[in-house]
Amino acid sequence: MAEILDQKALAGKTVLLTGAAGGIGQETAMAFAKLGAAVLLTDRDREQGQRTAQRIAQKFPGAAAFYEADLTDEGQVRALNSRVLARHGCPDVVFHNAAVVPVGGVAELRPADWEQGCAVNLKAPVLLTTLLLPHMQKRGSGCFVFVSSSGAAPYMGAYEVFKTAQVEFANTLAMELEGSGVCAYTIGPGLVKTPTAEKSIAVIAAKMGLGLEEFYQMNAAHLLDAEAAGRGFALSVLRARQYHGREIASVQVLNDFADAAPAGTAPSARELAAARGPLTRVIATYEQQYAGWKTRNVFERQWMLRDFKKQMGVPADQVQDTLMELKAALQQGQVPAALPRDLFVRLKRYWAHQRTLLQGYERDPARRDENTAILTQWIADLDAVLALLETG
Repeated sequence: MAEILDQKALAGKTVLLTGAAGGIGQETAMAFAKLGAAVLLTDRDREQGQRTAQRIAQKFPGAAAFYEADLTDEGQVRALNSRVLARHGCPDVVFHNAAVVPVGGVAELRPADWEQGCAVNLKAPVLLTTLLLPHMQKRGSGCFVFVSSSGAAPYMGAYEVFKTAQVEFANTLAMELEGSGVCAYTIGPGLVKTPTAEKSIAVIAAKMGLGLEEFYQMNAAHLLDAEAAGRGFALSVLRARQYHGREIASVQVLNDFADAAPAGTAPSARELAAARGPLTRVIATYEQQYAGWKTRNVFERQWMLRDFKKQMGVPADQVQDTLMELKAALQQGQVPAALPRDLFVRLKRYWAHQRTLLQGYERDPARRDENTAILTQWIADLDAVLALLETG
C-alpha cells in the first residue's frame, strides 16, 4: 500500500478538495500529495486550512494551495470556482468532502439547521459540480467524487437526508456521463474517530443512553483512523473508471489495493477438464443473458446494465470480453493462464442478487418458482467452478 502512494500515479493532476482543513480531509490532502497531485484545499477555517497547506508543502514543495470559502454562501462557491479556473484551469478531480452535522431529533432541529445541512451537504457539491462539469466534458476527462454516509440514522436527519440526496445526484450524474471520459462515484469513510465526529457522536450516544467510549467500544470492529480513511479516499481516484456509478467505502478501496496482486488461479489440464462442464455452462449462461440485455428497450437496458455494474464493479461489456476469451481458449483445447476467480465470485453474488430481486417483483408464483430454480442452477454451476479453484 505504501509503495502505491510513493509511485506518483497522479503526477501532473490537480485535485480540488473541499473540507480539507482537518480530520479526514487533511489526511486525504496529504495522500493526494504523496500520489504526486497538486492539491487545492478549500475550507471555511482559514487558520487551520493554511496550516494544513503548509504541512503538505513542507514535505512536498509546491503541492498545496489553500482557498478560503464558506460553502453555505453561494456567492463564495462561485468565487472559489472562478479563482480556481483562473489560476489552475479545471481540476482533474473534484472531491466533495466538506460536511456539517447538525445533531438533534426531528422535533428539536430548527429550520436553520436543515438549511445549513442542505447548503453544505447538498447544494454546494451540486453547484460546484455544475460549474466545473462543462469544462471536464469539453476536455473529455475528469472525476467527481462525493462523500456518502451510512443512510438514515436517529438524531442525524439534517445530515443524512442530504447526504442520501447527494448519492442520488452522483448516480444521476454517472448515468449521464457514460462514455464521456468523466467519472462520478460516492465513497464513505466509515466510522472514523476525529474531533469533529466525536462532538456529534457524544450527543447521539447520550440520546441513546450511552457514554462516548461505550459507543466506540460497541463499534470497535468498524472503526477506521483518519489517516487510513484519507488514504482510501485518495487511492480510489486511481480506479475511478472501475468505481464509476458506484457507492463504495474507504475500507473497500484499501482491500481492493491490498488484494490486487493475483488476477486468477492457473489450472492444470486435469483440473480444467473437470471444470469444463460447469465452466462452459457459466459462459453460455452469461453470453445469453448479455445478448438478452442488448435486445431490451433503452430504459430497461440502461437500468439492467447499471445494476450489473453496481453489483459487479465492472461493466457488462468487460465481463463479456473476458468470458469470450476464455471460451475461445476452451474451444481450441488450450489451458488458460489463469481462471478469473474474483470475477466468478462477483458473478455468483450478482446472480444471487437477481434471485432476491425476483422474489419481490414476480407476481406469478409458478413463474417465480421456475425462474428461481434457473438462477439456483446458475449459481450451482459457479459453485462447482469455485470449488475446483479452491482445491486446485
